[in-house]
Amino acid sequence: MFFFLSKTLNYMTMPLVIVCVCFILSVFLKVKNWKARFFKIGLILLLFFCNDFITNEVVLWWEVAPTPFMAIQKRYAYGILLTGIGKSEMEPADRVYFSRGADRVTHTLQLYKLGIIKKILVAGGNGKLTAVNRKEADAIAEVLVLMGVAASDILIENKSRNTHETAVEVNKLYSDNIKPAQCLLITSAFHCRRSKACFAKQGWNMDVFSTDFLSHRRKFTPDVLFIPSVGALNHWHILVREWTGMLAYKLMGYI
Repeated sequence: MFFFLSKTLNYMTMPLVIVCVCFILSVFLKVKNWKARFFKIGLILLLFFCNDFITNEVVLWWEVAPTPFMAIQKRYAYGILLTGIGKSEMEPADRVYFSRGADRVTHTLQLYKLGIIKKILVAGGNGKLTAVNRKEADAIAEVLVLMGVAASDILIENKSRNTHETAVEVNKLYSDNIKPAQCLLITSAFHCRRSKACFAKQGWNMDVFSTDFLSHRRKFTPDVLFIPSVGALNHWHILVREWTGMLAYKLMGYI
């Protein structure tokens, strides 16, 4: 039930949904003052959420900064690669489809090739409300083998549907054989805080390696400062979804 409710809450808190609700109310409300107010609120919110400079500043504040490979002095037994970057519903099913965030995989591969991590634990099954034929962890494991990772160096957790369940399942499956201090958690920069908190709640307090950055170098050019950006609006959707998840997890005691 929590899984279903959390997904529903994510949709309802999306900035574009809120903007659309404001515009719809401005059309159907009968009181002229309220019609005008909701139209203005919708327009202001739309311009705010589409401003690339404002959005980037918020993203820079929230994301965990990147770590240069050369700055990593420690060597880890395992890199725990979190899924959530695939398109499991795509056909034909004879290949792997990535959405944004594929550098979770490529950066994990670099960590492996550089000897920073010795093995890779791919964690995450299906985060959709509907069932899928192939679990994402299985598909990503196949890609890693194609990229040159030895199959014997890959472990899989493919039962979980969200970050909390992933932390629970990893702890259940591997707590007897893997020491958390020897693991490096690999996920998107905007997702690092929630994922680290989920694993810490299960007793897996790990270092984090951030990938898949939404932010860009701070710019003061006219296109960034004044021109509305669809990309900025999409970044707000990702941020709000993450913040909603953090709040829900906190209320449920998952973090």
